[in-house]
Amino acid sequence: MKKYMVGFVLLFVMVQLSYGQTASLKNKMKDLIEDNFVFAAKQYQYLKANTPDSVMPRSYVPATGKSVTSDTKWWCSGFYPGTLWYLYAYTKDEAIKKEAEKRLGILEKEKYYTGNHDLGFMMYCSFGTAYKYTNNPAYKDVVAIAAKSLSTRYRPQIKSIQSWNSRDILKCPVIIDNMMNLELLHWVSDHGGDPVFKEIAVTHANTTIANQFRPDNSSVHVVDWDLNTGTVLKKITWQGAADSSAWSRGQTWGFYGYTMMYRFTKNKTYLAQAKKIARFLLTHPRLPSDKVPYWDFDAPGIPNVPRDASSAAIMASALLELGQYSVGAEKKEYIETAETILMSLSSEAYRAKLGQNGGFILMHSVGSLPHKSEVDAPLTYADYYFIEGLTRYKDWYLK
Repeated sequence: MKKYMVGFVLLFVMVQLSYGQTASLKNKMKDLIEDNFVFAAKQYQYLKANTPDSVMPRSYVPATGKSVTSDTKWWCSGFYPGTLWYLYAYTKDEAIKKEAEKRLGILEKEKYYTGNHDLGFMMYCSFGTAYKYTNNPAYKDVVAIAAKSLSTRYRPQIKSIQSWNSRDILKCPVIIDNMMNLELLHWVSDHGGDPVFKEIAVTHANTTIANQFRPDNSSVHVVDWDLNTGTVLKKITWQGAADSSAWSRGQTWGFYGYTMMYRFTKNKTYLAQAKKIARFLLTHPRLPSDKVPYWDFDAPGIPNVPRDASSAAIMASALLELGQYSVGAEKKEYIETAETILMSLSSEAYRAKLGQNGGFILMHSVGSLPHKSEVDAPLTYADYYFIEGLTRYKDWYLK
């Protein structure tokens, strides 16, 4: 009896300690999320001031102090208004809502755009996020038209959505980033739209598993197809260190994409694929301890190469969703890694000081190092997925 009581007391103490640690971490994360949203709302006032009404923010050049903007056809045009909607949902600041609505106004015409595969980034991250928080049917209509536009790029000969038009050495390129744009198609089909959109998304995802992944579960960036024969011409990189390397943002695009595919289909093949990619990422010997990847896992010169905060933000958001579909030790690992990333990105090493960094939230992302474009610079999608990750943590893990 005495031994039983001792064991019971020890178990009780361990449970209490565990509960105390969990409560302490939740309070820490709650404070971190609050701090980031308050900061971001203030910081985006500077971004707004630096961005003329007719264009979208794109990046900032620290060396020159110059802001970089884009027209609405640029593939990143939806991220700024999407981030504004997340900020409005948290703060209820009507000035943020007004700015978000204004930016949607200049973006809406791109619902008819068919020049590449990026309608998901452009229209779902913006109008889709707006609809999530407003239920405005006009926003839903925009997203539906955008899905129809994206579907025109489906090529039945290769069972994939063509990413870019032919360029340089590429005939019919399909890039791993395309997995992200499938969310637009799925969502519209599930909300009264054409079921063909969902069929296209599923077919594309299956083709990508079969052709874009290596035995170690890393992904090739670009698969170039011959539309006449339906065969693969080449597998190369466009933004990575080498054709055989693991470009970090490409890995996280795929990871997020298959986690999202499981959300819509509950097909365990996609869940398994997401977990395989997660295992590649989380066990990689060149993933730094703060979990913010180098721009390419195989970049020459590691550790003296740029980090990519955008890859980290995408990975954190996807890990939090994958945690929703996991149990036990796996779930714990996914959530704890996401927590580490969010804490890292919230630190002075990655988060800008108020009024600096051109008004962007995060520093130290990499757009395309081989093209010497947006290297060690802020990017709108780094901010977007960082704020999305914080929102997901608040909604799913602080209850």
